Amino acid sequence: MTDPLRPSHGFSPRIEALAQTLRPIFARIASESINREHERVLAHDAVRCLLDAGFGALRVPVRYGGSGASLPETFRLLEELAEADSNLPQIFRAHFAFVEGQLHRGDSPQAVRWLEQVARGALFGAAMAELTDSTGTTTTLRPHPDASKASWILDGTKYYSTGTLYASWIVAVATDGADRIHVAVPVTAHGVTRVDDWDGFGQRLTGSGTTRFENVIVPDENVLSRVPIDAFPTNEYLTTYYQLFHLATLAGIGRAILRDAVAFVRPRTRTFGVPGQVAQRHDPLVQGVVGRLSALSFSADTLVEKVAWALEDTSAQWTAGVDGGPAFEVAQVQAYQAQQIVAGQVLEAANLLFEVGGASATSEARRLDRHWRNARTLASHNPLIQRQRELGDFALNGTAFGSRWRERTDVAREGATNATRREQAA
Repeated sequence: MTDPLRPSHGFSPRIEALAQTLRPIFARIASESINREHERVLAHDAVRCLLDAGFGALRVPVRYGGSGASLPETFRLLEELAEADSNLPQIFRAHFAFVEGQLHRGDSPQAVRWLEQVARGALFGAAMAELTDSTGTTTTLRPHPDASKASWILDGTKYYSTGTLYASWIVAVATDGADRIHVAVPVTAHGVTRVDDWDGFGQRLTGSGTTRFENVIVPDENVLSRVPIDAFPTNEYLTTYYQLFHLATLAGIGRAILRDAVAFVRPRTRTFGVPGQVAQRHDPLVQGVVGRLSALSFSADTLVEKVAWALEDTSAQWTAGVDGGPAFEVAQVQAYQAQQIVAGQVLEAANLLFEVGGASATSEARRLDRHWRNARTLASHNPLIQRQRELGDFALNGTAFGSRWRERTDVAREGATNATRREQAA
């Protein structure tokens, strides 16, 4: 899958060996991607092959059975996978973020338990978002009526449940009174229903539909975390990590666009507006378009690598249990600066691709439109205009990202404190 002009460099020997194992799998995934798109065939076989090869355990430390890959190594392999089929990295996004969350817990018994499961081939999906008219969580976790069961009951409905159709575990967020709780639920648990109803025009095979929990029993040991419901819902590290996943996937789409443009042009012997047979690869106009595609792809690759290294600079602090600080802020700002450029450049490339082929490039058999649809869908996950404004506010006023969430949290806490004081005074 890799371009010969982009030699593999910078991998540790262990990850280079893994990459050599993974690349034939990536190649097979690429060869099947158009058929999956045509027939809407979910990528279960591809996901299983990747898990069996150790892809899901890239970041799991070697001592727990994983590969111990760095962040730059991980995201370079994710780009290669996205070049093969951009649905696949999205399927793994929640899974990889779950692993990062466990790395943050150090060598705690709970973290070790989950990391070892990942090393054995478990895949984690996510069920976080809900279709409500405001931000918040209506899914509930309540104590099991039989106290001897040492468990809880989970009820609720989630949407945008990316990866859950392929997963063995689902990480869900729920509320219990004034607390927000993350739990892990096996997909085989009684009362779990996964629905393939994602209706986006892109990223169609990511398993991002509805997940329902109806009286699902959750043992105590599967409660991952519990925090006050008014606490800030994420942190700089994971926010940056999630965005970097999108950037790497977009960069992979940029690579696929260049690949498909070259594959389309090289065999063609007819150029619009030129009589007779003319090798299209020698047409200066076509060469210019492909040259532009190569530059756009290079730019996206470079920005992803830049942000990956910025996040790597925080990795030691993250695994030591630190949530934030100057290095975390630098990585987050760079991720959203890169988003402004990478999304636009890959969408430009997806549109420019059609300048090399005329009407024949629009053939359903080629599915070249999937690149634009997938890139547009990815770019819509975190609105560019909102992040652009936040970048401007940060540059002009030093306003930290997520300030509106934090202001809301501070107001809620102040209100709760004042209410308590009034009760005590009465």
